[in-house]
Amino acid sequence: MEDLKDQQTQEDVGEEDEIVAESAAFVRGDPAQDAKRPPKVDSAVEILHEKVTKQIIKEGRGQKPSKYSTCFLHYRAWTESTQHKFEDTWQEQRPVEVVLGKEKTEMTGLGIGVSSMKAGERALLHVGCELGYGKEGSFSFPNVPPMADLLYEVELIGFDETKEGKARGDMTVEERIGAADRRKMEGNVLFKDEKLEEAMQQYEMAIAYMGDDFMFQLMGKYRDMALAVKNPCHLNMAACLIKLERYDEAIGQCSIVLAEEENNVKALFRRGKAKAALGQTDSAREDFLKASKYAPEDKAIVKELRLLAEHDKVVYQKQKELYKGIFGPRPDPKPKEKKNWLILVWHWLVALFYRIFRLEKQKTN
Repeated sequence: MEDLKDQQTQEDVGEEDEIVAESAAFVRGDPAQDAKRPPKVDSAVEILHEKVTKQIIKEGRGQKPSKYSTCFLHYRAWTESTQHKFEDTWQEQRPVEVVLGKEKTEMTGLGIGVSSMKAGERALLHVGCELGYGKEGSFSFPNVPPMADLLYEVELIGFDETKEGKARGDMTVEERIGAADRRKMEGNVLFKDEKLEEAMQQYEMAIAYMGDDFMFQLMGKYRDMALAVKNPCHLNMAACLIKLERYDEAIGQCSIVLAEEENNVKALFRRGKAKAALGQTDSAREDFLKASKYAPEDKAIVKELRLLAEHDKVVYQKQKELYKGIFGPRPDPKPKEKKNWLILVWHWLVALFYRIFRLEKQKTN
């Protein structure tokens, strides 16, 4: 991280602007139970509205958002009667932004539920059709039949308190990058305190300010400014994920950075560490070797390459012993048997005398 520049350089390459990991929405909110079906929850039912109830799956922390707060969340949505899943932001790897009090009509029930939640909380919401897609439903995207009551599994990543309820789309480029940078700094503080889950929430919210649609429009210095905040957040998330032993997700976060900067030493190093932890030694070695090309003096990279070499040596010895045990020791060659020449001579003489005897007999006859 930018704020952790000198703290872990010897142990972990690339701590200049980051902590450690892959895509933001991809990381937050791991699938609960069977993601194809609504989760089974046995916690108490809380009545939020005549048409909205809530059951907590995972407790959150801190305050609840107020009206006009900009909330960032993930959710899955099903029709209650058929259990048909019609939306999944976790699968789309992109958190949703909702300004409370200004949400779309079909998300009114979802907004009521979110307003009762704390950052990090996950809950199951039951929403009546009147506060969802109503009598007409939706026949485009998402596909929701008429008069369908809804189920939402929702996680509130976090929220920004704004008096005017200013959405990302209404912000200037500088405002969005500034808001993202503040989130990143808050995440850095949480990371130092080993509050990894909370830190990742801040990084994901920072990344949410700079989605693909926003980045696509940027050029020149503005794109450079945005990447200077966005990429460190991905790498910081990778650091958190490696500490949490969520290596696949860490690889994803690093790969996002490498798609923009293929020679980013920190991303290569951290992806290599995650791959090595998963036993993908050949692929990890490729990342470490590429990182060492751009940072040949880095001791952390040298150390990881040495560990891989030692690992390969141990594996080779184990395989050698294994194969030895399977096929057994190589048998010693049998000594050649000594021929008994006397017996051979005797048989030859007998045969000779028999032949002479027969010849003599023939002459006599």
